[in-house]
Amino acid sequence: MIRDPNLLVGAGTADDAGVYRLDRNRALVQTVDFFTPIVDEPFLYGQIAAANALSDVYAMGGRPLTAMNLMGIPTDVVPPTVIRAIFRGGARKVAEARCVLVGGHTIRNPEPVYGLSVTGLVSPWRMLTNAQARAGDLLVLTKPLGTGIVTTGIKRGITSKALERRAAAIMSQLNVAGAELAERGLVCAGTDITGFGLLGHLGSLCRASHVGAEVSVGKIPALSPEVFELIGRDCVPGGSRQNLETAAAFTDWDEATAAQRVLLADAQTSGGLLLCVAPRRLAEVLKQLKRARAACAVVVGRIVRSGRPRIRVSG
Repeated sequence: MIRDPNLLVGAGTADDAGVYRLDRNRALVQTVDFFTPIVDEPFLYGQIAAANALSDVYAMGGRPLTAMNLMGIPTDVVPPTVIRAIFRGGARKVAEARCVLVGGHTIRNPEPVYGLSVTGLVSPWRMLTNAQARAGDLLVLTKPLGTGIVTTGIKRGITSKALERRAAAIMSQLNVAGAELAERGLVCAGTDITGFGLLGHLGSLCRASHVGAEVSVGKIPALSPEVFELIGRDCVPGGSRQNLETAAAFTDWDEATAAQRVLLADAQTSGGLLLCVAPRRLAEVLKQLKRARAACAVVVGRIVRSGRPRIRVSG
């Protein structure tokens, strides 16, 4: 394996993006993400997919600089008007991030997929990583959980229109607060919550930082009480079920209902940031999250010293 001292963050810690140092004060942040449609409206699908890809740069404390479209599409099934709407949705979100769309690549594919390759900039001295958590840090979550459950309900036609709209608004919201907090030196560790659920991404953070974590399940925000109704109707995606099984290897369940366990493992699309915040900086972090209009700003647990990277879930 080639080793390069300028590679500040690689694949070894399962972080949100790679970081490569250009000089003393600048580093590139590089990421790529795409997925199949999770909503029926093509413009909204483009927005959500773009926000999801851009989030990895924000999760490293960086600012998106350039983006490239990635699309696979069955052109014999999907009409050009739909394809253009997906691209317009993505472009709208890229522009909102003050990022430049520089091109991309499209192939024929049996199933539609869309996303972005994104390059950003970050200060090597101010970046966020999942390897810098410290015992005593508080865990602050910036978006409620449940999008995997809700989008599965949408596909089955059993999610209310109100919850559909709320989930869409949450998923298409940019996590720009990650860059703002990093630039102010208020946070140095964190991750975004996506496909592996809160437990999966927190588990990776604990492994990379050589710490443990405690999560207060009663403080975990859900998109709506309807999320628990959907869980009760067995509206749980396969990815979330797999996340729950995987989490069993590093999670101690002191107290949690079956539905709460599912929520903690739910596979998120374009989820929020999970930030490790020193207690002395909590008030200022919450103030900045409010200013950034984060969907929520909730202390859901804390980082603890541990000989093993385990998570304890308590009431």
